[in-house]
Amino acid sequence: MAKRPQLTGRAAILAVVVCAISMSLAYPIREYVAQRRQIAQLEQQQTQALRNLQKLEERRRQLEDPEYIKRQAKERLHYCEPGAKCFVVLDAGEGKAAAKAGAKPAEKAPWYLTLWQSVEAADSGQDAVQASVQTGQE
Repeated sequence: MAKRPQLTGRAAILAVVVCAISMSLAYPIREYVAQRRQIAQLEQQQTQALRNLQKLEERRRQLEDPEYIKRQAKERLHYCEPGAKCFVVLDAGEGKAAAKAGAKPAEKAPWYLTLWQSVEAADSGQDAVQASVQTGQE
């Protein structure tokens, strides 16, 4: 009895047909998956845009409300209605900052002196702080 070959002509043709069908379907399937991904991204962007639109609509309604405008004017701009007594309380920290602002700040060396010190420090291999301490300036 003669041994049959492993790969017959029919099997080879069937393999070629299966490969051709799978190759012809690969590109459309890949495009379909890419389009579904793009659709999901666009839907996500649309929901974000709708949320932003709702926030803007709420803000528009607030700005059309005269009571809200009055409240904002009082809080932010310290407006006072006619005939009302209004007080502005200053924070204690602000007074100290103003007192410190009146004192003279430490004078800073001119830019050209700072530049020259950095050149000398680079030449000597030291950092600028050590060089300025050694020259007696800072």
